Amino acid sequence: MKKGNKIYSILNSKCPHCHEGDFFNSKIYSIKNMGDIYDDCPICGETYNPETGFYFGALYISYALGAALFVTIWGSFNVLGVELEIFHKIIGFSVMWLLLTPITHRLSKIIWANIFMKYKKE
Repeated sequence: MKKGNKIYSILNSKCPHCHEGDFFNSKIYSIKNMGDIYDDCPICGETYNPETGFYFGALYISYALGAALFVTIWGSFNVLGVELEIFHKIIGFSVMWLLLTPITHRLSKIIWANIFMKYKKE
């Protein structure tokens, strides 16, 4: 995957503007600082917070990722022929959802930023 592609920025958690600087300033499973981002790119200086409340829109992305996760896990249970009662399927989904929440939270923010911030080579 090359720089200049939004997927590169999303998968590597890099600056949407220069694709070099880190976007997040914490580890994925750091519960205390989960989803914290730098104020500006450490490389190019692009601001990651163009306006107050900018990342509220990432809630829509997070909702879509959560729905896709639910359908994937539920479908996997059914396709793999896992014969469980509905209660056990719900428990299994809830555990998977809790484990993957930090990842979907980060993905929703970086996807939202990449929708509105454009890549510039220099």
